[in-house]
Amino acid sequence: MVIATPIAWWLASGRSTYRTAVQAVVALPLVLPPTVLGFYLLITLGPRGFIGGALEDMGLHHLAFTFEGILIGSILYSMPFAVQPLQQAFTNLGRRPIEVAASLGAGLIDRFISVILPMTKGGFIVAMTLTFAHTMGEFGVILMVGGNIPGVTHVLSTTIYGYTEGMQYAAAGRLSLMLLIFAFIVLFVVYRFNRGFEMVKP
Repeated sequence: MVIATPIAWWLASGRSTYRTAVQAVVALPLVLPPTVLGFYLLITLGPRGFIGGALEDMGLHHLAFTFEGILIGSILYSMPFAVQPLQQAFTNLGRRPIEVAASLGAGLIDRFISVILPMTKGGFIVAMTLTFAHTMGEFGVILMVGGNIPGVTHVLSTTIYGYTEGMQYAAAGRLSLMLLIFAFIVLFVVYRFNRGFEMVKP
């Protein structure tokens, strides 16, 4: 949310010529196969990549097949699920309440805490809930960047994959049912607290 909030605010209030391009970049994970994003992240974060190579030049380890790597992948892959609900909430808010608060002497932080946050609470609830749920169910990006290493990059979705690959269908079924119930509860919460919300679209 720390990254998504300023991006969503800029997209909702800015008139830059780059706005459409940034919107398209943010929405890319919605239409790209997870393996495509995972492949480019693996190359970038690996020992010969731009980021991974720079880290190794500084005496640090590259980020491919690490927990930090899958964390970066999860953030990028879930970005539209955080940015788009917030952008819609900020757009619906408009500029008037913020301008009134500014005219009364409220500073930037005060305006955000006392005006923007309370009036866009529904958008934040939707964004946080959807992002968390989507992160729980990620598979392709996690597998490409993390490699499903036990104790390092082993997560719930890759655990289900491992059980299925090993023909342990009972264990895979239990975890799958758990994720199914969790996803239903998440969507119920989203629609309960924000009845007017429409599912994120590219």
